[in-house]
Amino acid sequence: MTLAEFFSCSLLAYGAPFVMFSITVANDPVRIIIMIAAAFGWLLSFLLSSVVWYAVVPLRSYLAFGMTFAIIFQELFRYGMYRLLKKTEAGLKEISENHDIGANKLEMAYVSGLGFGTMSGAFALVNVLADSIGPGTLGLQSGSEYFFVTSAAMTLCMILLNTFWSVIFFSGCDEKNYFKVSWVLVSHFFVSGISLLNRKQIYASTIIPSYVVLIITAMIAFKSAGGTVQSFIQTFQRRAT
Repeated sequence: MTLAEFFSCSLLAYGAPFVMFSITVANDPVRIIIMIAAAFGWLLSFLLSSVVWYAVVPLRSYLAFGMTFAIIFQELFRYGMYRLLKKTEAGLKEISENHDIGANKLEMAYVSGLGFGTMSGAFALVNVLADSIGPGTLGLQSGSEYFFVTSAAMTLCMILLNTFWSVIFFSGCDEKNYFKVSWVLVSHFFVSGISLLNRKQIYASTIIPSYVVLIITAMIAFKSAGGTVQSFIQTFQRRAT
């Protein structure tokens, strides 16, 4: 039973991102490099937020304190990735087998966001998945039986959000559209903030608002990338036939 729980939660959290990587990233070495660089950037932001958390001893016991600095550093490194990719865009075109890699400027934003989200998801769930294998599981004597599936669902949500956030953030920086940048910052703080409710095991209060934000963010990212309702319908019809 614990092994089934491990695989089901793993597929729930990482199934969609793995498909996205396989279809859109794995066929181009430059995209893989960008994704790895973004993942490393997220690691550096996590390291810096950990240093701040460790240095401020009186506030170590407050999760909100560590979460706040983690978000700030993540968004600073997201901006850093934007600046880095802007400066190296011409060089990336030269070495890429796909010379149209810069035709859609938000293509690299998507790859960067997927790298951010994948590393974030790995840190969020790997230890939980290790515990889910056994020898026992939560929900019998203490804890909620929905802990593992909730953790997997929230991990998927954060991976996708990071992907869409990067598209919106890069678009906002290009257009100097401060609404888009503000949406990324505010929604990141909101989703991360309500995740603190998981300590009280009121998971519905976390998952439902988070996925509402995910849907809205996906729509903004789709529009930022040049998508329209008509193009979406046409794409859906082509795939259906």
